[in-house]
Amino acid sequence: MPDYHTKALTTALENLGVHAVRISAAKYLSKHTRLIADELTATVLAEITAFSESRNPEVLAQLAEHGPDHVREITRLLQSGDVGDFSFVAAHARTRAKQHFPLEATLHAYRCGHKVFASWLRKAMLQIASDPDAHLQQVSATADFALEYTDAVSTILAREYLTQTRLTADVTMDKRSELMRILLQGYDESDGRVANILREAGYLEGRQSYCVAVIRSVDPAEMLNSERARRLVDSVDQIMRQHAITRVIDIRDNRVIAVISDVHRLSGWTTPKQPLNERVSLPLFDVGNAALVGISNDVQATSHIPDAYGEALLALELAGVSKRVVRIADMSMRDIMLQSVGAEIHRALPKWARAFIAADKKSDGVLIDTLRAYADANMNVLKAGARLSIHPNTVYFRMQKIADITGLDARSYHRLTELLLVADSARY
Repeated sequence: MPDYHTKALTTALENLGVHAVRISAAKYLSKHTRLIADELTATVLAEITAFSESRNPEVLAQLAEHGPDHVREITRLLQSGDVGDFSFVAAHARTRAKQHFPLEATLHAYRCGHKVFASWLRKAMLQIASDPDAHLQQVSATADFALEYTDAVSTILAREYLTQTRLTADVTMDKRSELMRILLQGYDESDGRVANILREAGYLEGRQSYCVAVIRSVDPAEMLNSERARRLVDSVDQIMRQHAITRVIDIRDNRVIAVISDVHRLSGWTTPKQPLNERVSLPLFDVGNAALVGISNDVQATSHIPDAYGEALLALELAGVSKRVVRIADMSMRDIMLQSVGAEIHRALPKWARAFIAADKKSDGVLIDTLRAYADANMNVLKAGARLSIHPNTVYFRMQKIADITGLDARSYHRLTELLLVADSARY
């Protein structure tokens, strides 16, 4: 306990009076320990709903036990005058932190305790004071002692609670990082240690489906800010929690990675649920306009999660402001192939590709738009012209211009396919 609390509490004890006075007060409190504890419990429950609303059966039982601990400590202080280490307060704080019981509610309970203890200390002193002057002095000293006691135990409680919370968070983070590493990188099924980690996390249960979501900010530089990245993790976690979706979430390579799982059917006789990647795509829109999301297909075994991770990364590359959430299931084979090849495709482009792309840009994109309309119209010039609201002769004119630049006749299926492939590669 900090020295200033020890000094303040020691001074408050001395101000209560001579040793004989404190001994008499201690005897009075000890005699009424059960009544004081019951009053404390009743006061806390009346003022703080968190205790009665908690579904942890240990919370109320521990509250009833903790009251007498304080009465005994106050009695000991009055008898000995020596300030101890308040180990029982530190232990209580660690327990509350492990239970994730709110710190605010626990500190509020100590404030309730201040009122109860001050009242009973006053009663004890009234039994001792022999004249009005002594009575006033004892009331003032009692109030000071009750205040210093509450301040000391509240400080210890808050310190130990936060320390335990940080320790728990560090352990949880280490376990989550290890689990995420195993799931994303794969593992040898003969490794018993890995099997235990997966089993404890529920990843070896039957009839499970898994998918991976990869999320990053629209501005990649924001992911370098650890606080902003952590806020994005918290946002994704909250959304998944609201929809009762099982997940493990971590930050990897400046992206938020969520491995999501759920039972895909209750038994072999029941109808499979909607694909997991479909169910999570809509909630992930709620992450916000500043986030891009890529989602994999479902896989039925943890050994395939690394493949799902690769799919999610691929889908993320096609996400943008106009389409923030992309499922690999919604991507065309052409998009998947082009995205997979990436920058390598530019090394293999034909010599005419640069001139073709430049001419299309100079014409505000009408050349490639004409090719797409022609393909969508099943290579029918009349329908292509109607789609573009232009005369069929204009379609022929543009196709001839393309042939002059590339040497390829777009009226041939194979040549049209090659031209469109080169046009699509310009996006990558």
